[in-house]
Amino acid sequence: MGVSAPLPVTDRFMDVLERLSSRSIEEYYNPYQQFDWPDRLEERQLWMTPELLTVHGTPYYDELGEETIQKLSKWESINFYSLNVHGIRELLIEVVGRIHMPGFEVPSDFFHHFIGEENEHMWFFAEFCRRYGHKIYGSTAMRADSAWEPEVENFLVFARILFFEELVDHYNMRMAQDDSLCHTIREVNRIHHQDESRHIAFGRELVSLLFTRMCESVPAARVAEVEAYLKRYVVYSVNSLYNPHVYRDAGIADPLALRNALVADERRRPYERKAIRKPLAFFLKTGIFSDDTLPVV
Repeated sequence: MGVSAPLPVTDRFMDVLERLSSRSIEEYYNPYQQFDWPDRLEERQLWMTPELLTVHGTPYYDELGEETIQKLSKWESINFYSLNVHGIRELLIEVVGRIHMPGFEVPSDFFHHFIGEENEHMWFFAEFCRRYGHKIYGSTAMRADSAWEPEVENFLVFARILFFEELVDHYNMRMAQDDSLCHTIREVNRIHHQDESRHIAFGRELVSLLFTRMCESVPAARVAEVEAYLKRYVVYSVNSLYNPHVYRDAGIADPLALRNALVADERRRPYERKAIRKPLAFFLKTGIFSDDTLPVV
């Protein structure tokens, strides 16, 4: 991680930082007292909104039958929260490595709120997984295929964080509002959305400034490489929702075959696009993406 030039800070950015920091203080809650964890959750019910399941929109949804769909919703729920645990851990490592470092003097005060809140999110997602799934699914990080310049690396760290948060927030908002889900699931998603709305607002401002700084320091060809990498990250993140271990735990006979079929099924594309609509629009609006074409990987 190299030393970065000062951020091209704007009055807007300063106003956003002040407003979001105040909200973090005003809306603070103790997560260890916030949740009333029941001993168990009812198995014969949905644990995730149907349209968020990876089989939704395909013939498998009807073919699997109600009981298997209920099991699948449980394990897809555990997988979703597991992905949050791993994603948060990685972003915390990156943000802690930059707090009060050259180039990040201005947002560092907000980083303290961000780090504290994300640590608490990681705890309650892990708590859900351990209590009701008795495990946290594993995850593999997508590694860079190039040695990035400091300005590129810094931009990509926060662009990945922003995309991750926006993808997760799509699920959080939908499940928080779904009255068919139990109170515990709705509450976990509602609380996370409440905090993530601040983080996303901050992330959009910071990523815009970091993109400007990056474009001023590296050639256009490098910027194009960064776009290609970030697009692969988008697809990688979406594909991580299709977990063969989930299908195995739901009792599906050939979990890897189902995973491969779903990833290749064009009927899944509209649901995936809906989940990433907001971050994709932001990347296009800011010029980070030149188009909305995503690679097949």
